[in-house]
Amino acid sequence: MDTTIDPRPLLERATGQFAALVAAVEPGRLNDRTPCPEFDIRALIGHVLGNTLAYAYIAEGGTIADEPGDIKEVPGDDWAAAYAVAGDRLVAASRGLTDGGLDHVVDLGFAKMPMRAALGAITMELAAHTWDLCEALGYSPESMGARELDPEVGGFALAYAQETLPAERRGAPVPFEPVRSAPEGADAYGRLAGWLGREVRGGTPGA
Repeated sequence: MDTTIDPRPLLERATGQFAALVAAVEPGRLNDRTPCPEFDIRALIGHVLGNTLAYAYIAEGGTIADEPGDIKEVPGDDWAAAYAVAGDRLVAASRGLTDGGLDHVVDLGFAKMPMRAALGAITMELAAHTWDLCEALGYSPESMGARELDPEVGGFALAYAQETLPAERRGAPVPFEPVRSAPEGADAYGRLAGWLGREVRGGTPGA
């Protein structure tokens, strides 16, 4: 991965994209299953919410001890509002970083890396779980008003995953299954999902 890349513009787009999907989830679908066997939609959103807050804390100068873990419940079961606040907090914290702050090495618990790379990691995770949520909801570009998922976010996330999570690094402590092939015509999100061990049945989310 090019360590000179500033991931913050893509991070902002990734958080906004995920927030828009969460806002579209109808309450009656929160118990629907997702491509992650351990998560229904509510748990998936809670997982991403917790990680978004964790990276916000770290960008603000906190430590891994501040990590909240997966969020199990939010006031009024309003996941859209909770994620919007968390996403805005992460974006604001990342914007406040100086060049030195981007190069400062932080401890994420599972690895130590420059803050720049850490922001790349959460961007990758957001892209992956955006695919998961689209799959769970049965969304496709047509059902989303012909709006495709952000291709630059997907491309960055795929490149980041392939660089930092090579195929031979699977199994504990890496929480991903062996790489699976994505079908011909899969977009960057589908190829990312396959690289992270998901079963990708169609070329686009929801297909």
